[in-house]
Amino acid sequence: MVGSSRSRRDPRIDFLRGAALLTIFIDHMPGNFLGLLTLRNFGFADAAELFVLLAGFSSMLAYGPTFEQAGAGKGLRRVGARCLRIYLFQIGLLLTTLAIFQFWISNFGLEPRRIRLLLHGLSGLSQGLTLRALPSSLNILPLYIILLAIFPLLWIGIRRWPVATMLASAGLWIATNLYPEINFTNFWDGQLWYFNPFAWQFLFAIGNLLARLHATHGQRIPSVGWLRLACAAYLGFALLAAAPWTNWGLDWRLIDLDPDKTNLAPMRLLDILALVYVLMSAPWFDRLVRRPSLRVVEICGRHSLEVFSTGTLFSLLGRLIFRTFGTDVLTQVAVNGAGLIAMIGLALLLDRSRTSAAKPILSRTGDDTTIGIEIGQRL
Repeated sequence: MVGSSRSRRDPRIDFLRGAALLTIFIDHMPGNFLGLLTLRNFGFADAAELFVLLAGFSSMLAYGPTFEQAGAGKGLRRVGARCLRIYLFQIGLLLTTLAIFQFWISNFGLEPRRIRLLLHGLSGLSQGLTLRALPSSLNILPLYIILLAIFPLLWIGIRRWPVATMLASAGLWIATNLYPEINFTNFWDGQLWYFNPFAWQFLFAIGNLLARLHATHGQRIPSVGWLRLACAAYLGFALLAAAPWTNWGLDWRLIDLDPDKTNLAPMRLLDILALVYVLMSAPWFDRLVRRPSLRVVEICGRHSLEVFSTGTLFSLLGRLIFRTFGTDVLTQVAVNGAGLIAMIGLALLLDRSRTSAAKPILSRTGDDTTIGIEIGQRL
């Protein structure tokens, strides 16, 4: 039943994903005062690592049951349809971004450096349409497309040969850290992809594995005392090493470390895994995310693609507004307020629409758990 499938959703996952989406919006605006309060200030990892880990987790929950119950054909069609949907959102974001830049150039005298490669000529635009040119604000969804496209292989591997699959994934991740040239070229700036898919696939695969273990253990994350202590100690070290103490008015820093993000350096990987384990194994966090006042964050996580896309466009507008009109307090409050309200408002509308659509399906299908899973476990 739809209702039972919905009960299988873990609100902690949706909450963390929603928090990551809201944080990405804030972090994508340099000079934003709220940026001093986001995850990247308290450790090596940031919302991007959290988003990809949870994307792997959610993919296993969303598409794993389809492969198991309806077969590979249905599973591949669903994954393919999702990849196509993400691609269409990416193209929509690209074209909207170009239109916004063109408007800003015409009305505010903006002189962009690299955006002109895409604004003039079919050759530049074609690079964007084929995902070979990725502006800095539009480089996450192409990574997601690739990761989701390899999910069927990861699903088969984790189901049949979990150790070998994870070792192979880890081996590729290690190779990218040793040889960073194992990456795609970004026509946008002539450099490599900012998020190297050959490296980030490991975090996605870890999310797949954790979701399978999570589902087979009654959605429980065992709290192992020594492991929680080790994770907390590492998070404390990451805080001391990565926090922007000078921005907080403290003129000291234990150590200056900035682990590579493109190839997902080990310190970043350990940081996000430690954080998620501490939160997911803590009873207080489970109680926290169930508070009615925080439900809007969970709802944002249920509609990740739409909310992320909205945040991307509002963060672009925010950057342009900051660049054109400055970053005084009133401007920042207006920009942050507008973006957050738009993202949360859209999520609430989509959730209400999904709930209304699910009711007649429930009345027609009775105990059709397959349809329930497809509705309740959508990404």
